[in-house]
Amino acid sequence: MNINPRYSRQTQLPTFGPEAQQKLAEARVLVIGAGGLGVPVLQYLAGMGVGTLGLADGDVVSLNNLHRQVLYTEAQVGQPKVEAAAKQLTQLNSTVKLLPFHLHLNPKNALNLLKDFDVVIDATDNFEARYLINDACVILGKPFVYGALHQFEGQVSVFNYQSGPTYRCVFPTPPTPAEIPDCNTAGVLGVVPGIIGTYQALEAVKIITGVGEPLTGVLLMLDLLQNTQFKMKLKAKPENQSIKKLKSSYATAGCSTVAALSVETLHQWIEDGKDFMLLDVREQQEYQQGHLTNARHTPLSDFEAQTRNLFLEKPVVTFCQKGVRSQKAAHLLLDKKNDLEVYSVIGGMEQWLAQLGNQLVINQTPNT
Repeated sequence: MNINPRYSRQTQLPTFGPEAQQKLAEARVLVIGAGGLGVPVLQYLAGMGVGTLGLADGDVVSLNNLHRQVLYTEAQVGQPKVEAAAKQLTQLNSTVKLLPFHLHLNPKNALNLLKDFDVVIDATDNFEARYLINDACVILGKPFVYGALHQFEGQVSVFNYQSGPTYRCVFPTPPTPAEIPDCNTAGVLGVVPGIIGTYQALEAVKIITGVGEPLTGVLLMLDLLQNTQFKMKLKAKPENQSIKKLKSSYATAGCSTVAALSVETLHQWIEDGKDFMLLDVREQQEYQQGHLTNARHTPLSDFEAQTRNLFLEKPVVTFCQKGVRSQKAAHLLLDKKNDLEVYSVIGGMEQWLAQLGNQLVINQTPNT
């Protein structure tokens, strides 16, 4: 068995050896999400010699990604993440076959995307994708490695593996939009997703090679600020292991009441002079880095006070960096006035820059 000498430091391990390396070379792993979690997963699996790596992500590289998504460079800002990542990973290990998919996972493409891979790694940052990944993996009989984080804490587990529990066995129902945190408002220390993502890469290697004990039936919880961790034992529930079909939608509760608006339609509305109110709900630094013309700055962190005296009679469009906070803001507006015509822009500023560049974007220099 010929093993590339680049892997000699791991093949000389007595519990790993050339046989495990060959299993890595024959493996096909899909990483869904090429952000904070996905970057370390991709780097380590490519470096260790996983034969085929799928990269699925519909976002582009942003400047505020770089403190934690250290695979990317400043020169790649605005480029699709999967294309930028594939370019960097090829330079790391040219023997790995890289399959970039520039898309957002949805019920129409999930089964077709996942079916040809051995292991699926959930490196996403939203509940809609996690439940969809779970159900698709149950239907297809694929194990998936879960990772999640919030500020200084993280979680890792392996679901749907060797008759073990699924994600729904632990988290039966999604939270409401108002309960969902995101790293743009809650914040994230750059190194934290790197640590959790590295744990995920390790779990994938365990599954592929049979070395060690994967975290199936266990939820590993880490407090990285206090350097503490503990394991929670999980129990499989048969009703969650027998899913036969995907739902038509995995939007979190309440999301259906908010209409989605594409960046192209928003651009056309602005160009046509349509009478509507555009609310940019990002924080001050993001807004100053670049905002759309006529956008009113109403940060989500102070949204109640900012909108208390707004005259909500015309249509309202909410806008943020990725589309998560804008949905939350739209729901808060509907709580104020349930017959309001309100729209949330899909993909936010990242999608705008990817499709329309700097059209109608006003850049400001922060005060010094």
